[in-house]
Amino acid sequence: MSALLPLAAGSAGIAGGIAALAAWSGRIARRVEQAVPPDGLFREIGGRRLHYRDIGQGSPIVMIHGLAGQMRNFAAVAALLSPHHRLILIDRPGSGHSPGRGADTLTGQAALIAELIDQLGLDQPLVVGHSLGGAVAMALALDHADRIAGLALVAPLTQVQEEVPAAFRGLMIASPLVRAALAHTLAIPMIRLRSAQSREVLFAPEPVTPDFETEYGGAMLARPRAFYAASSEMVAVNDALAPLAARYGEIDLPVRILFGAQDAILDAQLHGTRTAAAIPGARCTIVEGAGHMLPVTRPERVVAFLRDAGAERTRACAAAG
Repeated sequence: MSALLPLAAGSAGIAGGIAALAAWSGRIARRVEQAVPPDGLFREIGGRRLHYRDIGQGSPIVMIHGLAGQMRNFAAVAALLSPHHRLILIDRPGSGHSPGRGADTLTGQAALIAELIDQLGLDQPLVVGHSLGGAVAMALALDHADRIAGLALVAPLTQVQEEVPAAFRGLMIASPLVRAALAHTLAIPMIRLRSAQSREVLFAPEPVTPDFETEYGGAMLARPRAFYAASSEMVAVNDALAPLAARYGEIDLPVRILFGAQDAILDAQLHGTRTAAAIPGARCTIVEGAGHMLPVTRPERVVAFLRDAGAERTRACAAAG
């Protein structure tokens, strides 16, 4: 019996350590949600609760953020566009303040957004997708083309990419059980400890925007459910993208792509130039000296790009109608 005492004590110590990490993660998550509270409204769609923001007036634009992001990633762009457009900014399932199941596919998310477009009565909106939001926008164009007038993609993920970007390697956790365990214990403290390094890669070669954590929602990944959802998406995205990329030639909508030439997350030639060549009439514009976070670092350039894409939307709607 005495020989078992050290083992029992060790097990109790491990359990106590896990409990302490879980409590710490919970505290971090609560502080993050207090610092970045909901900005918009909630709507039930297909049994799902979706957080979105509906601002401005004019021709409609739907904005879809990327992996591990949330709607505030578009804050600077939205401030410039809202005097002239009705903007619908969406927290994708599992991100921001939208609950997720960790199994929300690209096509499933596109279907939710298509239903939101219908419920809000949006008339052929232009759809903006940043990073992984670009993949969701592509699914919208392929499966729900009648709902939208065109795509304006900013540094979009559009092709299968075998090499995981350095900023997201910590999300590659294949086992759902391990993913869930880490999400509630080690992952959140590690995100906080490594956030500065990860941000530098995400923004490179441009400097990290000082208020990215709160004003642009960057801190929202530091919550167990957000980490779990982002990890699930990271693991599944290549298999989800492959059948979409094979169908790009079917897209019969105006598609415009904007990329930073020095994007350290996604290769501009692969995800921009190659994709534009696969879509009839699509065009890709490359911005020298720019990185991945164009909506944050180059909002005026993004707005000019969206206005040009909006002109395409107007012509497309006139031709259709």
